[in-house]
Amino acid sequence: MNIRAVLYRVWTYFWHHVSAWNTTGEGIHSPYLFAIVRFILRDRNSYYCFRDIERMREQLKACEDSIEVVDFGSRGTKEGRVVSRRVCDIARTHLESAEVAQALFRLLLFMHEDCKRPLKVLELGTSLGITTAYLASADTRNRVVTLEGSEAVLKIAKGIWRTLMLENVEWKEGNIDDTLNIYARDRWDLVFVDANHTYEATKRYVETLLGQMEEKGIIAIDDIYYSPEMTQAWRELQQDARVTTSMDLYHVGLLFVDPHYLKRHYKIRL
Repeated sequence: MNIRAVLYRVWTYFWHHVSAWNTTGEGIHSPYLFAIVRFILRDRNSYYCFRDIERMREQLKACEDSIEVVDFGSRGTKEGRVVSRRVCDIARTHLESAEVAQALFRLLLFMHEDCKRPLKVLELGTSLGITTAYLASADTRNRVVTLEGSEAVLKIAKGIWRTLMLENVEWKEGNIDDTLNIYARDRWDLVFVDANHTYEATKRYVETLLGQMEEKGIIAIDDIYYSPEMTQAWRELQQDARVTTSMDLYHVGLLFVDPHYLKRHYKIRL
């Protein structure tokens, strides 16, 4: 990471910290959204699966084996760029933080309690499968589909899910620009976008899926302050007519499509 990127993230983190004011739910009139902030995002309790999943994370961070990774990311190509990387380096730099992954887990619990049915979850960017494990552990009746571009990375992720005895995960290997088309007509309750961190790809993925969300569906976008381009994509997506409410948590942005909400934007510190 170059110094310019570091300075951008430092500055945006500082500004978010001083400007976020909906942190405990103040100013949020919808009871549903207020409950998400006050009782879900602020929840610090440890749930039944957290310890086992975090043990898997620590094992990955200690693994020095090298694998051949196909990179379709911000510097990749349509065909992918093959690079050799140590598993521990991927685990330390590319896995979603426990804080965000556990917030998504709690969010799924809340959504399930509200709608009283199994949920349909789509993840763009599996990486080593830790966030997928959180999504799948929220309720084993949920359908969790995850898309990943690299066979070697996905192989490790599948080993993690087997160890945790998670049988409700479906996966598809390949360039997400292609594999997303397979699922673009399905309906989804929660989508987590953690794939190609470019303006063009982020906009394309989210705009493809916005029309496929259930009424109370949520799209979570990772690393919205990864770069000025990602921040621009986030801000433009907030203004999409299909988005009624958005929440900026700094590390991740949430887009709500429920037509009963007013057009509002909230800044919240996790």
